[in-house]
Amino acid sequence: MSHSREFDIIVWGASGFTGRLVAEYLFDKYGVGNSIKWAMAGRNKDKLEKVRTRMANANIPIIIADSQDEESLTAMVKRAKVICTTVGPYAKYGSKLVAACVANQTDYCDLAGEVQWMRRMIDQHHETAKANGTKIVHTCGFDSIPSDMGVYYVQQEAKNISGNYAKDIKMRVRAFKGEMSGGTYASLGNVMAEAQKDKSIYKVLTNPYGLNPEGEQSGPDKKDLQSVVYDKATQNWIYPFIMAGINTKVVRRSNALMGYPYGKDFRYEEAVMGGKGISGRVKSTITALGMGVMMLAKPGSLVKKGVDAVLPKPGEGPNKKAREEGFYNLKFIATLKDGSILNGKVTGDMDPGYGSTSKMMAESAICLAKDDLPDIGGMLTPSVAMGDALLKRLQDNAGLTFTCE
Repeated sequence: MSHSREFDIIVWGASGFTGRLVAEYLFDKYGVGNSIKWAMAGRNKDKLEKVRTRMANANIPIIIADSQDEESLTAMVKRAKVICTTVGPYAKYGSKLVAACVANQTDYCDLAGEVQWMRRMIDQHHETAKANGTKIVHTCGFDSIPSDMGVYYVQQEAKNISGNYAKDIKMRVRAFKGEMSGGTYASLGNVMAEAQKDKSIYKVLTNPYGLNPEGEQSGPDKKDLQSVVYDKATQNWIYPFIMAGINTKVVRRSNALMGYPYGKDFRYEEAVMGGKGISGRVKSTITALGMGVMMLAKPGSLVKKGVDAVLPKPGEGPNKKAREEGFYNLKFIATLKDGSILNGKVTGDMDPGYGSTSKMMAESAICLAKDDLPDIGGMLTPSVAMGDALLKRLQDNAGLTFTCE
C-alpha cells in the first residue's frame, strides 16, 4: 500500500527477546527517523522504555496497544505502512492484529510457523486482503524464508540455465549451529495442545498441501519424512527436519499462488543430513528420537515438563556471542526436466532462530514498506509478496547467500 502514514514500520512486541533484536537491528543499520521512520510498540510502557534506554536514543517513538483490544490495535495500525510483529504464539495473540491490518490496508509480516493458525487466517482474510491489496506475509524468519526464497532462487536459475523450471527439489540441512528459539518451542507446544482438542487441526498439519488455496489441496507430495532413512541424493543418512512441516507447505502455497509455474506435479521435501556410514546412522537416530520426544510429549506430562525445563522460555535466548557464532548451510538439489541436477546453496551468517531471523524479519518489513513490489494482496508467502526485492535485501543486508553450481 502506498498510503502516506506517520511510520513506515511499527515493531509490535519490541520488548520481547526477538522483537528487541529486530528493533536493535533497525536502529543500528538505519538509525531513527532517517530513511526509515519506525516505532516500537507493545502493551508495557516500562519494558519498551528499557529497550529504548539500552539503545541510548530517546527519539525512538513508543506506541502502547494491547493484542486483545481491537480499538488500540486499530489506532496503531492506522499509523503505519507495515506492522512487523514478533508476538507469539500467534494463535493466542495474533488474530485481532491481522484482522485490523486487513481492515485498514496496512501491510504486515510476522514470524509465525503455526500452520493451524495460518490456515484460519487464510480462510478468514485472504479474499478481503486480495481485494483491497493488503499484503499479509507470515513466516518471515528462519521458517520459512531460507526454504521459500531458496526454492524461488533455484527455480529462477533452473529456468535461466535450461529454459524450464525444476520438477523436483530436495532441501537438505547440511549444517547449522544455534539453539531452539523459546518462542518457536512455545508455538509448537500450542499447536499440539490445540490439535489434541480439535481433530480437524491434525488434518491441516498432516496434509502436505494444508496451506494451499481451498480446492487445490492435493498433489504428488507425501507427508514429511518421519524416520531415519538413507538418502541416495546426498549419500547420507537423513532424519526429519523440525521445520519441514511448515516450510514445505509454504513452498507449495507459493507455487499455487503464482498459478503453478513449477507445475502441479512439482515435488518438494526437506530433511537433515546426519552423515555417512554407521556413525551417520547413529547420530541421525539419536537426534530424531530426541526430537520425537520433544514433539510428542503430551501437555502436562512429566516428559513435557522435563523438556520445558531444558529449553529457553519465550523472551529468553542466547547471548550476542552465541548468536554471532551460529550459522546455517542448506543444500537444494533440483532435478531438471532432462534429468540433470542443479545444486543450490543458501547460507546464513548467524544462529538461525534469533540472529538471522531478526535480520530477515527487519528486512522483510523494510521491503514491504519501501520497495517496488508486485501489485497483489492476500495472505501471501515471502517469495510471492516480495520476490526479487527481498532476495536482494537478504544478500545485501541480512547476511544470507544464495548460490548455484
